[in-house]
Amino acid sequence: MSDMFCFQCQEAAKGTGCTIQGVCGKTSDVANLQDLLVYTLKGIAVFARSGRELGITDPVTEKFIIESLFATITNANFVPEYFTAKIREGLALRDSWRSRIADAGVIAYLSEHDAALWSASTDGELMDKAATVGVLATEHEDIRSLRELLTYGLKGMAAYMEHAAVLGFYEAGAHAFMEKGLTAVLDDTLSGGELTALVLECGKFGVDVMALLDRANTAAYGSPEITKVNIGVGTNPGILISGHDLKDMEELLKQTEGTGVDVYTHSEMLPAHYYPAFKKYSHFVGNYGNAWWKQTEEFDSFGGPVLMTTNCIVPPKESYKNRLYTTGNTGYPGVQHIAAGADGVKDFSALIEQAKECSAPVEIETGEIIGGFAHAAVMNLADQVVGAVQSGAIKQFFVMAGCDGRMKSRSYYTDFAAELPEDTVILTAGCAKYKYNKLALGDIGGIPRVLDAGQCNDSYSLVVIALKLKEVFGLDDINDLPISYNIAWYEQKAVIVLLALLHLGVKNIHLGPTLPAFLSPNVAKVLVDSFGIGGITTVQEDMERFIAAV
Repeated sequence: MSDMFCFQCQEAAKGTGCTIQGVCGKTSDVANLQDLLVYTLKGIAVFARSGRELGITDPVTEKFIIESLFATITNANFVPEYFTAKIREGLALRDSWRSRIADAGVIAYLSEHDAALWSASTDGELMDKAATVGVLATEHEDIRSLRELLTYGLKGMAAYMEHAAVLGFYEAGAHAFMEKGLTAVLDDTLSGGELTALVLECGKFGVDVMALLDRANTAAYGSPEITKVNIGVGTNPGILISGHDLKDMEELLKQTEGTGVDVYTHSEMLPAHYYPAFKKYSHFVGNYGNAWWKQTEEFDSFGGPVLMTTNCIVPPKESYKNRLYTTGNTGYPGVQHIAAGADGVKDFSALIEQAKECSAPVEIETGEIIGGFAHAAVMNLADQVVGAVQSGAIKQFFVMAGCDGRMKSRSYYTDFAAELPEDTVILTAGCAKYKYNKLALGDIGGIPRVLDAGQCNDSYSLVVIALKLKEVFGLDDINDLPISYNIAWYEQKAVIVLLALLHLGVKNIHLGPTLPAFLSPNVAKVLVDSFGIGGITTVQEDMERFIAAV
């Protein structure tokens, strides 16, 4: 098997790309199979888009596309057999489309691109094909950069669409654009300008999808409330849930009720505590630990079963591998996987029974953290916030949303938050908050200086808040607000959040700890010239720059 090439996350080796094994831990086989699955989706999209133009839509195809894209996100699934099965399922799905869309031009177009894939009959033949359809198959650096930027935006969008879908929410326009985007990255006739326009259009649908998920979550579980969350432990055995899926959270709480087993959140599941529907469960104890990258030590010390619901799994230690469970599109070799039954319900009894045999979690910290500052909650504080701005008590807001990660350079964000003037407020969402949400930064007239809106998808709430402030202060441009953007990124959901912000006209966003490796110098220049995108330097230099800009 040939080596891989992957540069979709912030940890791309040497800032250029992983070529032997991913820094995330995925093997070259898995990386190449992921590329082949995405390539298969492009072919399906060509047929599906042609069908849509004829008035034919297929929920099975739409579901397959979003599930498959989601599985290729960084730190989601490491199981080669999963991807081989998905590819074969995709080829069968495409065969079914071929029988429905008897368009000679479409068939000839696809046959020209992947005749070898059509004829592959063994896993080995599929693996041989996989090595030829990855990122580097596009030779022109700028076209490659734009294609991958669009693809990663689609991957992030797919994640949010999947979360909304399990709660019964659907956005037809986003599905149609996903097919359009996947078709476009296969089209050699498109210019750089045309691809750039599609990238920005992806941001528009990113806003739509995040709004959709916001409606889905609040319809199912209520609007997030300002909540103090315990970070200590109880005396009962527990189950730790990580990832992002609130539906899995709900099912786990229902099935553990009355069993004597407590439930704790980890990393991006922390915001589950903010939803009213989950507060009725007395065995929903608190949050254990920090961001995803610390799981190897925190899953170890927790001592009980751990359920990983979505991406952000890292290669586990043997010491807790037999206590780790995956579900949904997530997987790791040798780790137990829990699939949904025919009724869509997942049976978590294995975790519950194992938990009963375990001791209570080992305490690693004590105290509380506060969150729940989604747009509805902040709007309830609108008069207080506006008054603080008008009086000068709050001089500036800093959006520090996004992702956390293991690189030592990310201590920059802790230092930056600690050095901010006392008349500033941090608006955050995503696991980036773990760099500063436990600092004693105090409050301004009762308003905490760190306002946590929730998960990475809840970055939408920060946009709603900004747009409301723009309206209240009678401004014509969102960039005239006293808000600066210093965002940490790691994977593809951060990409769709960035594109959504660009679509909304937000400028002068600073990304760190490094700019994406998939941005060619020319594409990066377009983003700098058009939107003021920039990197980070030192805390002192950036602090002076941000403070002077307002």
